[in-house]
Amino acid sequence: MWLTGNRMLLTQLIKPFRVCMNSSAEWSSVPVFNPKKILILTKISRYEFERLMNQQLTEDELKQSLQSRGSDYNMLLHFHNLHKKVEASVSNAFEDAGITTRVVNRLDYTDETIDWADAVVTTGGDGTYLLAASRIQNNDKPVIGFNSDPNRSKGQLCLPEKYSFNVPEAVEKLLKGMFRWQFRSRIRITLIGDQVNEPPVELHDQQLLCPENRYLDIDQQLRKERPIKQYVASDDAEKELDIRVLPVLALNEVFIGECVSARVSYLELKFDGSEPIKQKCSGLIVSTGTGSTSWTYNVNKLTEQSMEQILNIALEETGQGTGGTDPKVVSRITEKFNELLLNDPEDNRLVYTIRDQLVSPPQSILARISGFNSKEIITGNISSDFDLDTRMAVSGGGGGLSMPYNRSASTNTFMSPNTLKPRGFSQTIHVRSRCFDAFLVIDGGMSFAFNDGTRAMLEIYPEDALRHVVLHESPVMVTYKH
Repeated sequence: MWLTGNRMLLTQLIKPFRVCMNSSAEWSSVPVFNPKKILILTKISRYEFERLMNQQLTEDELKQSLQSRGSDYNMLLHFHNLHKKVEASVSNAFEDAGITTRVVNRLDYTDETIDWADAVVTTGGDGTYLLAASRIQNNDKPVIGFNSDPNRSKGQLCLPEKYSFNVPEAVEKLLKGMFRWQFRSRIRITLIGDQVNEPPVELHDQQLLCPENRYLDIDQQLRKERPIKQYVASDDAEKELDIRVLPVLALNEVFIGECVSARVSYLELKFDGSEPIKQKCSGLIVSTGTGSTSWTYNVNKLTEQSMEQILNIALEETGQGTGGTDPKVVSRITEKFNELLLNDPEDNRLVYTIRDQLVSPPQSILARISGFNSKEIITGNISSDFDLDTRMAVSGGGGGLSMPYNRSASTNTFMSPNTLKPRGFSQTIHVRSRCFDAFLVIDGGMSFAFNDGTRAMLEIYPEDALRHVVLHESPVMVTYKH
C-alpha cells in the first residue's frame, strides 16, 4: 500500500467532478481585471548580483574583477539598464491607471507582500515568473509576466515580446477585459516518510551564500505547515510515518533523482493503478502541459540528424520512401514528431519522462560486440579464459551491461524496452526512492531531500491551477495532438 485506501479512492472519485464544475464556471465568466494594488516582482540582474556579492569593491574594482574573469562589465551594465527601464515602464503604466504598485526582488517576495496585492506582475523572464507562481497557492490571484530582455530570452510564460516595448497597451487591454483567463495546471506533491520535514534548499538563492541574503521567507512559509502523522501500510508492517503536502506547487516540472547526475538513480515507480516497477535511470521528470514546452520537450525531442538516420534505416528495411536525402522532408517530419511532445497547459494529466532509461540491449547486438552468439549470452556459458573486462561487462559486473535481465515487472531494474515506456501520461504518480543522495526539485527552484524509503505522490487538482492571462491578439491556432 502506498497510502491509505480511503484517501486514494476519494481522490479519484472527486477529481473528475471538480474538473467539470470548475471548468464550466471559470470559462463562462466575463474576464474582469480591476486590481487596486499590484506587486511587481523583478529579477535580480547579473550586475545587481555581482554588486551584491562584492559590496566591499568600488565600481572600478568591480569592473576589473569582472574583466579578469572574462565578463564584459559594460555589457552587464547595459542589460541591467534595459531591465530597469522595462521595470520602470511597468510600474509607471499601472500607476498612471490609478493602481498602487510595490516593486520587490526575490529577497523581499514574502507571504506578507503577496497577501497585500490583488495581482502579481513579474519583470524578468520565465525564471522570475516561475518564482512568482511558486508562492501563489490558489487560482484566485493572477500572475502576469513582462519579459525585460526579449532579445536574449524567449519568455514563454510572459506576454508577447512587443509588450515589453509598449507596456501601456498591455495594461489598457487588461483593464478593458481584452483577454481570457487561462488556468495552467500545477503539480501538488505529497511526501511520505521519516524525514520529510527537513528544510529545503532554495536553489534560486544558493549563490547568495550569506545567511542574511537567502530566501528570507522560507522559514515563515514552512512554519505554516502542520505535518500529519498517520499510520501508513508499509511492505513489512504498519508504521507511523509523516505525511507532508509540500507548500510549493510545480508549474513546469518536478525532477526526482540523484543530486550528482553521473550517478544512476534507482526509483520504484507506480502509474495510476499499475504495479510498482523498479527502474534505474538518470532521474524522473514529471511535467505539466506548461512544462511540456521546456525541459520535457528538450529531453524528448528528435534532432534532424537522428531523423535522417531513422529514415535511411526505414528505406533500407522496407524499400519505401526517400530516406533522409531530402533536407526539407527530414525537417518537416522532425517538426511534426516534436509537436507531439507538446501538451495543453490546462490538461490535468501528468506527463512523465524517464531520463536515460536503463534497458538491456538486444541479444544480437551483445553477440556482435562481444564475439559470442546469442545463446551463450543468454545462458551465461562463456569461456573462462575470455578477457575478464569483457566478461564483467556482459555479466553486469562493475556497472556494465546486465544480462540476462529479470522479466518480472515488480523487480525489474534493467528491463526490456517493451516493459515500461520512457514517456507517457498518468493521472497520479507514486515514486519510492531507492537512492542515497537524491532530491526532489520543483521548477528548478526548491529542492527537497528524497532518499531511500521516502515516497512521493504527484497529482493535479483544479483548485491548484495558476490564473494566467492571454491577451487578445490576431488568432493563432495551436493544436495539441493529445
